[in-house]
Amino acid sequence: MSRPLPFASLPRPALLIAGLLAMTALLSAAAFALAQYTASARLEAELRDRLTVTRHSVVTEIERFRYLPAVVGQDARVRALLADPGNAAAADAANAYLQTVRDLSGVDELYVTDAQGLTVAASNWNQPGSFLGHSYAFRPYFQGAMLEGAARYYAVGVTTGKPGYFLSARLGPAIAPTGVAVVKVDMATLEGTWVRANEHVALADPDGVIFLSGLRNWKYRPLEPLAAPALERMLAERRYDGLDIAAAEPLTGAITSDTREPLRIARAALEPDGWQIVVGLPSAPVLRSAWQVAGLAALAGLLASVGALILWQRRQLIRLKLNQNAVLERRVAERTVELAHEIEERRRAEDELRQTHESLVHAAKLAVLGRMSAAIVHEVSQPLSALDNTLAAAELHLSRGDTERAANSLGSARGLLRRMQTMVRHLKTFGAKQKLTPPEPVDMAAVLAASAEILEPRLRELGVGLALPAPASLPPVSGNPVRLEQVATNLLLNAAEASAGTGPVTITAALDRHANGLRLTIADRGPGIPEDMREKVMEPFFTTRVTGEGLGLGLSIVRTILEQTGGTLTFAPRPGGGTLTLVDLPLHPAAASKAAR
Repeated sequence: MSRPLPFASLPRPALLIAGLLAMTALLSAAAFALAQYTASARLEAELRDRLTVTRHSVVTEIERFRYLPAVVGQDARVRALLADPGNAAAADAANAYLQTVRDLSGVDELYVTDAQGLTVAASNWNQPGSFLGHSYAFRPYFQGAMLEGAARYYAVGVTTGKPGYFLSARLGPAIAPTGVAVVKVDMATLEGTWVRANEHVALADPDGVIFLSGLRNWKYRPLEPLAAPALERMLAERRYDGLDIAAAEPLTGAITSDTREPLRIARAALEPDGWQIVVGLPSAPVLRSAWQVAGLAALAGLLASVGALILWQRRQLIRLKLNQNAVLERRVAERTVELAHEIEERRRAEDELRQTHESLVHAAKLAVLGRMSAAIVHEVSQPLSALDNTLAAAELHLSRGDTERAANSLGSARGLLRRMQTMVRHLKTFGAKQKLTPPEPVDMAAVLAASAEILEPRLRELGVGLALPAPASLPPVSGNPVRLEQVATNLLLNAAEASAGTGPVTITAALDRHANGLRLTIADRGPGIPEDMREKVMEPFFTTRVTGEGLGLGLSIVRTILEQTGGTLTFAPRPGGGTLTLVDLPLHPAAASKAAR
């Protein structure tokens, strides 16, 4: 039986291949780790953004009714009833007043209790489940208002069984209070918005029990196992009356969505209620992105290894030719065949590299859309919310027989839909993969207008204005409209982000005839680009942004697209501070020949 050869006795090609494979494996592992870190950082940044947006929406929903309990308590009808609780006429007047305020303000219910917590007037006085005659002295919002002057509390209603946010205010002087005014706010609208938008968002009370959520499998479950004192306090307050919170399974360990998809979770406190905002995003894309980058790195390593092996083989063949003159003619013939095969391999490699470049162009587009995602979400969420309110108004007008106002509301709803359709159409066109096609005449003014519409949410978020050139009769340039839109979008977004944070500022874009083509000039008010870095910033994967905010491919892709169309990209300092981005584009041959005549 033959013994295996030791590693040192292996042939040199085998050692070379083994070394190259080892280097490729190390490169793939490093690329995987870096991509995973980058994707995780990007995911954490998005979670922080969503926490901020959620906090703003919750606070806005609550604060618009903060004033109402104190205002209701100042009404003469309410004060007259508290002064004489047995007066039937005063009770009727107070009930009618509370009912009117409820209908006009949009709150769920309003009611007034005496100093002992007994309800003496309510907006639902004439409805089943009325609060009249019920005592709410055990509720923290009553006790807090009597002690502190005002209180707020979220709970399931013990009379109606409907959850709500209770805002209360003490009536009368602190030393001799006459009662408490209470406003119940229905937060189901906010929760419904989360559900329709498929948002992994929730609100938890001070004890960690989730009471509002965009996910069905999160609601009325504690974030952590509840201690006995907390459970006793909830039972005493009847916070979740009719629900067995003690039997609910805590959301500990791996938290998932309704479809059992693992989620990355972020939390933030919401004061003064001691609530917690919980936001989740799918974590699977992080690992998937890391594997994709590792695969690309492995492919690049293998291509480099093949190239190194080819170079090594070529050197061996040259040495062999010098040592074997007798078989020169035969070797020349063999080498000719090998060269033909090598040319074919190179052509195939060039095709693969071209496809890889097209993928990088597409990735740069998606990176731009990723940097604008928060603003895009906000831009779509606003018309969705407005559309819901407008359709609700139309339904109310129809139920009252007011067809004219219903038609106006439906017209407004259609306008909101057209706005969202326009935005989605532009984003789909911009984000779609495009194949390299023969150049065609392109109207650069239309390209700038399309880019400005795509960037509008992001520019508003950055607080940066954009001034476009006035309509003018300019000849078309030669190129692809979608690729030139990518060029304009990248350059305008870079200028806006460079100018952000310097106060109210406007970047400008201008189109002028220049030599035998058109020149696009973009002027920003950013910190400028040092002269020694004006070429370096266009190198692939070079970026001055914080990790996770860019791939470092934007300017490299822009320059490549311009080179394919015969254009150029240069930078110059702007007088008074900032940068001038200069893009020279050739005219389309038909337009150029017409201009020559």
